[in-house]
Amino acid sequence: MSTVKPIYEFKQGSAPLLISVPHAGQQLPPGYAEHLTGDAGSLPDTDWFVDELYAFAIELGASLLTANYSRYVVDLNRPPDDRRLYQNSAASGLVPLNTFDGMRIYLNEAPNGYQRQNRLTSYWMPYHRRLRQELTRQKRAFGYALLLDAHSIAPEIPALFDGRLPDFNLGSNDGRSADPRLIDCAWQALDGEADYSAVRDGRFKGGYITRHYGQPEHGMHALQLELSQATYLQSRSDPVIDDDRRGHLLNALQRFTEVLIGWQPGDG
Repeated sequence: MSTVKPIYEFKQGSAPLLISVPHAGQQLPPGYAEHLTGDAGSLPDTDWFVDELYAFAIELGASLLTANYSRYVVDLNRPPDDRRLYQNSAASGLVPLNTFDGMRIYLNEAPNGYQRQNRLTSYWMPYHRRLRQELTRQKRAFGYALLLDAHSIAPEIPALFDGRLPDFNLGSNDGRSADPRLIDCAWQALDGEADYSAVRDGRFKGGYITRHYGQPEHGMHALQLELSQATYLQSRSDPVIDDDRRGHLLNALQRFTEVLIGWQPGDG
């Protein structure tokens, strides 16, 4: 009998940094898998192993919040009213109906209104409740809070974007989700990694989590980092970690995380 996991895993740290990992989960509710198509059954749009990549951050004092359930159940990085965040029609909604490659997720009927609301209540709300509680705690303790929403994606998905994605994709909602000085520090840390390509507010500017919780005028700063999976996986079709790539990437991620933890309001 398979073990039913909790909605999320949470480890509280001692620094004013919360790392949110909303899309690495692979758990499905009981009976859910039988409704998925063959294309969706392997959960190809998972942010593979991102929670494992950031495990080191706990030792640095960061808090870590990781969703256990697949984004195909409900997308935690979409607004609860399912308002569209991206102009691209292929972008997924609150309850995705198609994979990133445009293939159907469900064999038969899509979830109805009751089922969608149940997923919102049962999975989306608990994750965001914990996320909000931790940011509020950090702000009370330190005077400010910093959120890093951590993601990864295949380097090439023609339905979502043209060409090949840079290695590091920093999102700040076009400079609105964090103090400009923090954004500059974060960008310099990524852009300074000679072995990786980087872009700032390119295809990925930050999803709902970054846009909603990033309120620098209230001491809440949020950034999104979308990693190209080419930086640590052998291939998209067979999501297996490449140990050499991962080791090299972890060095860069640790330097980046240390910059975030070391930053304070008023720093240049």
